[in-house]
Amino acid sequence: MREIPGRRRRLLFRRSDGRPEPIGAALTYATEWQWPVLPGVAGDPQGHSRCSCPDPDCTVPGAHPFDPGLLAATTDGRMVRWWWSNRPTAPIVLATGGKAPCAVSLPAAPAARALKVLDHAGMRLGPVVASPTRWAILVKPYSMEQLGELLYAKDFVPGSLRFHGEGGYLALPPSETGQGEIRWERAPLPGSASPWVPDVEAVVDAVVEALTRTGVSAPEF
Repeated sequence: MREIPGRRRRLLFRRSDGRPEPIGAALTYATEWQWPVLPGVAGDPQGHSRCSCPDPDCTVPGAHPFDPGLLAATTDGRMVRWWWSNRPTAPIVLATGGKAPCAVSLPAAPAARALKVLDHAGMRLGPVVASPTRWAILVKPYSMEQLGELLYAKDFVPGSLRFHGEGGYLALPPSETGQGEIRWERAPLPGSASPWVPDVEAVVDAVVEALTRTGVSAPEF
C-alpha cells in the first residue's frame, strides 16, 4: 500500500489514547507557523500543583521556561525535535512578541462570560488558549509603549487582566502543567499557514466592556 507521508507523521505524533503528542504540536508551531517555542519546566511529581523550579511560591507551576531560558526559544525544527525527543512530556511554551502573537488573559469564569458577550456583539476573535484557571486570547504583537498608551487612555482596566507581550510567554496545547491541561477553547482553523489574530486594541476594548457589563471588576486569580 502506498504510504502518505503527511498522514504517517500525524499518526506518529499521536498517543495511544488518540491525543496529540507535544512534539508534533511543537513542530507545527515552530516550523509551519514560525512561532518560537521552547520546553517548559516540568511539574513536581510529588505535588501536581507544585513546580519543579527552585521557586517554592511559583504561580505558574510547569507553565514557564526554566532550563533552557526564554531567550532559547526557536523556530528551528531540529532543535525542537531534539528537545522533545529528550523531554517528550515537557509543556510547550511560546515566547510571545516579535513575529509571534501576544496574548491577553483573564480568569476562566469571567473569560467564558466575556466570550459570550463578544460573540453576541459579532466580535471576531482568533484562537483562545485555556487552562483550568485562565483563558488567553491571542492577539497581534504589540510593544510595551503601545500597551501603555492603550491602558492610559482607559478610565478603568480590570485588575484580573494580564498581558503577555514582548519578552513574555504562554503555555500552548497540548501541555500538561501544574495548573492542569492546556487546551484550545477556540482552536486555530485547520490548514492555515499561521492563525489569524486580532489587534490588541480591539480585544482590550471589547473585553473591558464585556467584563464591566457582566459585573466582573475585582481581580480573580
